[in-house]
Amino acid sequence: MADGTVVLISIARAGGDATASTDQVRAVAGRGLEGDRYFNNAGTFSNSPGAGRAVTLIESEAIDAVARDCGCELDYKDTRRNIVTRGVALNDLIDREFRVGGVRLRGVRLCEPCKVSFPDANVKEALVSRGGLRADILTDGEIRVGDSIEI
Repeated sequence: MADGTVVLISIARAGGDATASTDQVRAVAGRGLEGDRYFNNAGTFSNSPGAGRAVTLIESEAIDAVARDCGCELDYKDTRRNIVTRGVALNDLIDREFRVGGVRLRGVRLCEPCKVSFPDANVKEALVSRGGLRADILTDGEIRVGDSIEI
């Protein structure tokens, strides 16, 4: 039974680059998403190795709520998270394994908002504790928009 759904997938080639949406991406265990900045060791924090750098996720519901509360427009891809979800409480997945499509992930820690992703201080503050989840990729496979998320 699906607990949620993938709404959007986006990657950026390097740390400061804009993200680009894609319909599918290949996840590689221990590396990240093919073509993304962290897969290419070109992310802002690539020189700081550690768990939770492979993929980031954020809830569409959180983005929508912040946009409504702040009276602003937020494009899902502008959050700079790799996967936007619907219908799953990501904060509950810290230290838990889950599947996105056929790929097994493990939630590592919250992905708190930063000034690069959220230069508007009000938006950044509104996303504290709901800015998403950092996860490790445990198995290789494809992730597609519309894929189920199963806990």
